[in-house]
Amino acid sequence: MTPNQKDGPRSNQEIRVPCIQLINDEGQNQGIVSTQEALAMAANIGLDLVEIVPNAEPPVCKIVDLGKLKYQNQKKAAETRKKQKIIEIKEIKLRPNVDVHDYGVKLKAIHRFIEHGNKVKITLRFRGREMAHQDLGVKLLERMKEDVSEIAKIESEPKLENRQMMMVIAPKS
Repeated sequence: MTPNQKDGPRSNQEIRVPCIQLINDEGQNQGIVSTQEALAMAANIGLDLVEIVPNAEPPVCKIVDLGKLKYQNQKKAAETRKKQKIIEIKEIKLRPNVDVHDYGVKLKAIHRFIEHGNKVKITLRFRGREMAHQDLGVKLLERMKEDVSEIAKIESEPKLENRQMMMVIAPKS
């Protein structure tokens, strides 16, 4: 941002066009008025002349309290930020020859992550000779897919990358 620029709409003396479309402090359209006349009206009321629609011909300006307008805009921005939901991607790591109980523990963790609204990346890691038995990994991920099908949808099907097979699941909307 250059030193001459500021954030927010132009106001008062920063409005340099000769004529503007004026909306008074009560929200009524006053029509096309000279900028100096509008500034005088705003000064009489004790408020600011703020450019609302700068790209219009002539620009639309409104007589408002600039501090109050900025405060309301800040509140709106904070509210929209608060409403955004951050989705994390949790990762569960498995091996092809996982034990029944260990599988159950991992499945519970996946259920917990999905219930909290997070995506889950299931990584199946092959070591050494396990690469020769990739079918076991595919079966394991297919079983996992069936077990979570009630609460989650498959976002990316199982795919092999180097020595890892990955699958991403997300909560059902």
